[in-house]
Amino acid sequence: MTEPTVPKVLTVVLNFKTPELTLRAVEAALREMEGLAGGITVVDNDSGDGSYEALVKGVEERGWSRVRVLQSGQNGGYGAGNNFGLRQGLPDGSSPDYIYILNSDAFPESGAIRVLAEYLMAHPEVGFAGSRLHGDDGAYHQTAFRFPTVFSEFEGAAATGPISRLLRRYTVPLPEPREAQTVDWMAGASIMIRHRTFEETGGFDERFFLYFEETDLCLRARRAGWSCVYLPQSRVMHIGSVSTGMKTWKRMPLFWFDSRLWYFTKNHGVLYAALATVAYVAGASISGLRRGLGSKRVSKPEHFLGDLVSHALRCAWQRRLVGRGTTTPV
Repeated sequence: MTEPTVPKVLTVVLNFKTPELTLRAVEAALREMEGLAGGITVVDNDSGDGSYEALVKGVEERGWSRVRVLQSGQNGGYGAGNNFGLRQGLPDGSSPDYIYILNSDAFPESGAIRVLAEYLMAHPEVGFAGSRLHGDDGAYHQTAFRFPTVFSEFEGAAATGPISRLLRRYTVPLPEPREAQTVDWMAGASIMIRHRTFEETGGFDERFFLYFEETDLCLRARRAGWSCVYLPQSRVMHIGSVSTGMKTWKRMPLFWFDSRLWYFTKNHGVLYAALATVAYVAGASISGLRRGLGSKRVSKPEHFLGDLVSHALRCAWQRRLVGRGTTTPV
């Protein structure tokens, strides 16, 4: 397929109760969209706190003609909200060549969006191009990853030097790439997707409410022949976890366990999902033994292991999530 000489980019920013931050992200995206055809769609994911009205007013007051604000009508989660915006197309009714997903707490720096678009133009086999995320201090935020496996579940839970070295090719977080690098998947805070890739994969699986949805999308795209490339030249400042409040979680919410279990069940089968949980428990047992011998404690949310096991057992007993194609809470 011939690549467009002047690509049209649809930028989608999903808002949930962070209207002022969202407007800042849109302002940064508008600046970096100069010279690129397309527009920006802001989707309010049914915040219910006046966010939609504040966003509409903010866009009107600033005279942003390339920006439109839509109301999703329900909070179906990250994937559903982004799908809603992506499927609206451009304001003129045409389809974009590339879709740029930007978190409401992420701010593209000079050239960040253009770098992604130009890379996709030059590499038609690539379905995703993602940015380097960093904090306001410039420190790298983990962005590039391998797909989770039984081995990575064991390694991550054990968190033990010899085991991690033995299984280093399965470790999910990749060392920070210094050059353009093909990776399994990337954090979705700043990622550009070829529209054809989005259409062929069907977009985000809306059965994930939050977490694992971009992992699943990249895996489905990989199986369809598309690659995913991390580009450190595209730099984006990212605050992180503002809408979700993850930084303040003392305990992992139910939807995280639902998403994890659905990811393994959907992509690898019921048995594999069960083995992944068993592997994590085995690794955690090694970590616990080391703590008993005086090793440093690995930071985890409160009751994480117990919640993981009880969630898996309840799902198996009630026959929900596992092999049923649903993320009904249990």
